[in-house]
Parts: sequence; structure tokens; C-alpha cells
Amino acid sequence: MDRLSFYITFFTGSFITGAIVIAGFALGYYSVWTIAISAVAGLLLAWPTGYMISQRIKRDDPDWTPEAEPGDQPVIPRPGAPEI
Repeated sequence: MDRLSFYITFFTGSFITGAIVIAGFALGYYSVWTIAISAVAGLLLAWPTGYMISQRIKRDDPDWTPEAEPGDQPVIPRPGAPEI
């Protein structure tokens, strides 16, 4: 996992949660359960979505070249470590 996906995960989580809440309210479900289900869905879908977006950005960027192999980095990257 890379640093870019950490940042994108926060944005995608709030976007997914908000979209599901708006869809639920538009369909007439005005309850706490609508918000709770949306929050759980946002938490479950945020990381995979953020990771996929991060990988696509890096794959489509012609100026980006990886400086390390994906297995060389720990789960939480060191501050001075190169990007994956």
C-alpha cells in the first residue's frame, strides 16, 4: 500500500458514504439505519476503491517510475521511504 492510496481512501470513503445516504434519502428511507448502513458500506468500500484509483493514477502517469518493489515496503510506509 502506498501513501497516495491513504489520502485517496479518506476522500472515497466520504464520497461513497454520502452518495449512499443521498440515495437512501431520495428513496424515502429517513432513519438512523440508512446512515448506519451507509457508513458501514463506506468503510468497507473505501480502501479497495482508494487503492485501485491510486494504482490507476500511477499506471497512467508517464513520468512516474517505481523506485521499489511492492514487497519491499511495510504496511505503513516510513516517512522517507520511496513510493511503491
